[in-house]
Amino acid sequence: MEGTSDAGVAAAYDERAAEYVELAGAIEQMDARDAAVIEAWRDTASGLLLDAGCGPGHWTQFLSLGERVAQGIDLSEEFIATARKRHPGISFDVGSFRDLPFAAGSVGGILAWYSLIHTSPADIPGILEEFARVLAPGGSILIGFFDGEPREPFAHAVAPAYFWSADALAGLLADAGFEVVTSDTRGREPGEISARPHGSLEARRR
Repeated sequence: MEGTSDAGVAAAYDERAAEYVELAGAIEQMDARDAAVIEAWRDTASGLLLDAGCGPGHWTQFLSLGERVAQGIDLSEEFIATARKRHPGISFDVGSFRDLPFAAGSVGGILAWYSLIHTSPADIPGILEEFARVLAPGGSILIGFFDGEPREPFAHAVAPAYFWSADALAGLLADAGFEVVTSDTRGREPGEISARPHGSLEARRR
């Protein structure tokens, strides 16, 4: 699908970074239910927390609360520049999930909040294996996604994207060495940034 390469996604978000940051670049603009899910996950995870697909860094900053160590990584140079400016005490890097700059077993938890939606379905297993590589045994991952027919493409506002389901992701996670802990789906309410159904899934590395 055109536009789902790392370079294509990076270029698409670089072009619209300012618009995105204005619309959805602060915790106060996020749904309180999403914040509650991420907070609960953060407070049970240990060690370094990686915000994979950190955008302008608002969730990374949220993960760092309570003297936690959090880092962010994103394909978009514009997002990383904004994140570094807004949150100077946190480390942010431009990079791909396909080759994370972390040693094996060095990360305690990974937040992938809507950051896998632009990845071609055929590439998801390899990325989950890379997540498993950097996670310590017992480390966990929290994934946010648009709930729908698995692997079905849709026209996202910024770049082509794909629906997933908890069941479909659970199978891929199991193949990569994870065990699903919890999953949740819900519809959207008026006033939320996106009208598409939401899903989240937490899994632990075996």
